[in-house]
Amino acid sequence: MKLTIDDILRKKKTNNRIVMVTAYDYSMARICDSTDVDILLVGDSAATVMMGYDTTRSISMEEMLIFCKAVRNGTNRALIVGDMPFGSYQVGPEIALSNAVKFIKCGCDAVKLEGGYEIASTIKKLSEHGIPVMGHIGLKPQTASITHGFRLEGTTTKDAVKLIQDAKLLEESGAFSIVLEKVTAEVAQLISIKAGIPIIGIASGPLLDGQVLVLHDLLGLYINFHPKFIKRYLELFELIGSAIADYCLDVRNGTFPNEEHTYHMENLQKQELEDLFSSRNDI
Repeated sequence: MKLTIDDILRKKKTNNRIVMVTAYDYSMARICDSTDVDILLVGDSAATVMMGYDTTRSISMEEMLIFCKAVRNGTNRALIVGDMPFGSYQVGPEIALSNAVKFIKCGCDAVKLEGGYEIASTIKKLSEHGIPVMGHIGLKPQTASITHGFRLEGTTTKDAVKLIQDAKLLEESGAFSIVLEKVTAEVAQLISIKAGIPIIGIASGPLLDGQVLVLHDLLGLYINFHPKFIKRYLELFELIGSAIADYCLDVRNGTFPNEEHTYHMENLQKQELEDLFSSRNDI
């Protein structure tokens, strides 16, 4: 049965932790949706893991919507959240609303925006028009590299108070949940306790209402990327590379395809074709 926003809110009330993972295409969405994943985030991380851009700021609305359509086509159960890319909501609430509608029309159940007090009015606008919004505070990848870098957030009392205030404001503005990224565990736990909506963490400790990881990270699709907060459940880079290397070897050795992978004509048709070629020179 398809999960709803109410189902996600209920998980916090019943102390059932929420599992969120990114997805960007039909095939991976089908696999994720066949498990107990609650939320599929079509993250703007598609910029780096799917498009090869240097930063998430480079991805466009049009590109994000294509990924959203693909995930929608592969999903029956999980809630789908579309990450609004940089520039699609910062200009103002009206433009943000117009762009958010595009995500919903593509099959997303909600959208995600990065920021605290500076986007509260935008979240309020979207919520008032029936568009569920997931907030995102702490480390904000869309702007981190042009502000103060990818540093740990919530390391001082001053920073902690601001994060707590931002979380409260986002909830009051209508957000149904908030992602906390790279926040100290102590501050993250405090925000989760005080919030009436689910707080989903990434690199923010274990004592939250849920967790999210980029699919490529947990599957080990990057050989030289080993941040502390990621648990790699597979080493797919090596496994996939090994499989493709075996395929290359089989093709070059002539061992693939073999009889097992080959189709043949029926004997009667084969004989007819041979007779035709033996009797004519014009074909």
